Amino acid sequence: MSDERNRSASLRRALAVLDHVRARAADGRGVSLTEAADALGLSKSTVLRLTTPLVEADLLTRDRDTGRFRLGPGTLRLGQAYLASLDLRTVASEPLRRLQRELAETCHLVVPDLPDVVYIDKVEDEHHVRMASRVGSRMPAYRTAVGKAVLAWLDEAALRRVAAAGMPRVTARTITDPDRLRAELERVRLLGYAVDDRENEPQVRCVAAPIFDHSGTVAGALSVSGLTSRMTPSRVRRVGPLVAAACADISRVLGSGRRPPRVRDAASGPSDL
Repeated sequence: MSDERNRSASLRRALAVLDHVRARAADGRGVSLTEAADALGLSKSTVLRLTTPLVEADLLTRDRDTGRFRLGPGTLRLGQAYLASLDLRTVASEPLRRLQRELAETCHLVVPDLPDVVYIDKVEDEHHVRMASRVGSRMPAYRTAVGKAVLAWLDEAALRRVAAAGMPRVTARTITDPDRLRAELERVRLLGYAVDDRENEPQVRCVAAPIFDHSGTVAGALSVSGLTSRMTPSRVRRVGPLVAAACADISRVLGSGRRPPRVRDAASGPSDL
């Protein structure tokens, strides 16, 4: 049992060394033996012993001239294998369903296919009026919360593409002017989540936030939708941060190192829906 505990402790310390080198990877200089030892509170001989199997496994490399450690090609192979195993619908399934149980509203997962978004999952609240959306259906991005959540983190060319496809009015509150939509997307970036205030369906409000992939690109969005009688402006301000938090969790699993959008608290959320 003592040998097993020692092996477990050594493994944890080796992983701590690997993670320390990972955290310093961005500067390109690598980590010296002394730096790693000082940062982790270990002796240099211990760090050298722990890094030997990591170097042998290509998880670390050590520069022959400087002796500094950097991530090895084995980490890339592991990362590629991890990313290949990921599927947005699978990764988002449990957060989507957890959010639906918590809020008792209909929740959607979409991916962009501009000028539209495509619904790839939906968890419905069966006790209230059902939403018109269905898995596999498409909706113009400009008039949905999920579409705005995606567009807010795409470039100007994406907005021009949406505008060029047409922005017809479907309710009295639909945004039909590209400049107004551009201002709305700035507001989305400020809040950290998007709101569809009866813009797609006359009696429905939706709240959505973006999901980012391992490259930091927006990969989709998750939303919560409900009738305006339940999804009041004050509730929108409470729901927004919950949706954004769920999307941040999904983004982390997808390998995103991007910091999630800063989400304003309930008191500073949109009051002029």
